[in-house]
Amino acid sequence: MLATAISSAALAFEKDDLILRAGLATVSPDESSSNILVGGSDLGVALGVDNNTQLGLNFAWFFADNMNLEVLAATPFKHDVNFSVTDPLGTGNQLGEVTHLPPTITVNYYFNDPSSAFQPYIGAGLNYTIFFDEDFTAANEAIGLADLSLDDSFGLAAQFGVDYMLNETWFLNGSVRWIDIDTEASFNLSGTEGAVNSIEIDPLVYTVSVGYRF
Repeated sequence: MLATAISSAALAFEKDDLILRAGLATVSPDESSSNILVGGSDLGVALGVDNNTQLGLNFAWFFADNMNLEVLAATPFKHDVNFSVTDPLGTGNQLGEVTHLPPTITVNYYFNDPSSAFQPYIGAGLNYTIFFDEDFTAANEAIGLADLSLDDSFGLAAQFGVDYMLNETWFLNGSVRWIDIDTEASFNLSGTEGAVNSIEIDPLVYTVSVGYRF
């Protein structure tokens, strides 16, 4: 009965529609890194980054009946940065903590079927990730580690998602994104410069949200 009540025109998005989504976004890194260097010496230890979930927001404008331009935003993601081996410095396995924002612009193509409440889409775009509030743990600061800094990242992004129309204005959304995030880290250990020359985070971002069409 609900499906019959919703007109076929209302099920599919149309040109000049504006939509807003809000929900939960989980960043799950598929990370790899080069080893930590201190004064040019290789410590034989790499880094790992854990998952984090935050409020995810996105806004999209349909510039055609089946294509939109989407901007992804979120509250800042905070990740533990861990050693790749257990407790190499005797300070615990966690090296520190970093916070980032990954604003992403995507162009999405919808496989429009006006008769279906399911509206799947694929998309591709660009990401710029901003790192800030990079800190070592207190235990690592106590042995002389300081001035942790990660470079911002610019890379590609891709996604698959589906909107499920509840009525003419409200809908549910689920999506999976891949984002290319590559960075470098610098720090010092008791005045000696240190670095990690390559950190590939490359996360999958899982989002479940509620949307509204204007």
